[in-house]
Amino acid sequence: MRLNNNNLEIDGIDKVIIRSLMDNARISVTEISKSAGISGAAVHQRIRKLEQFGFFKGSQMIIDPSVLGFKTLAFVGVFLDKASNNKNTVARLKKIPEVLECHYTTGDWSIFIKLQCRDNKHLMDLLNRSIQTIPGVSRTETFISLEEQIHRQLHL
Repeated sequence: MRLNNNNLEIDGIDKVIIRSLMDNARISVTEISKSAGISGAAVHQRIRKLEQFGFFKGSQMIIDPSVLGFKTLAFVGVFLDKASNNKNTVARLKKIPEVLECHYTTGDWSIFIKLQCRDNKHLMDLLNRSIQTIPGVSRTETFISLEEQIHRQLHL
């Protein structure tokens, strides 16, 4: 791997390591070294370099929200009275635990958020009592996900 014009260039061995970690973040260095055809120490060193370059955003265990009773996934477009209300609105949205993602967007909405709720009533309560009451929010547009059909990371 090397840095070229502020872009990280990775080689085939790096790709084997990265794909292995993307498939299973808990894979052992020994298993990766067998796939990559290099020593465990070399794999470890390459992983550390990728981390130093900021290649990885982290590693985490991902829970299934439905196991905890959160069965409704919704996306909400938030319309603001003025763009200057963005900072305050985002600060308030950060305090709502059900808000999983928040994006500043182009197009019709100023903000686009992803919410995980127990059910439609919980979603309605969040919209009516928490989100639409934020000063500067003029209205919202809500889309309920019926089924996630594709979930992946960037392919290397």
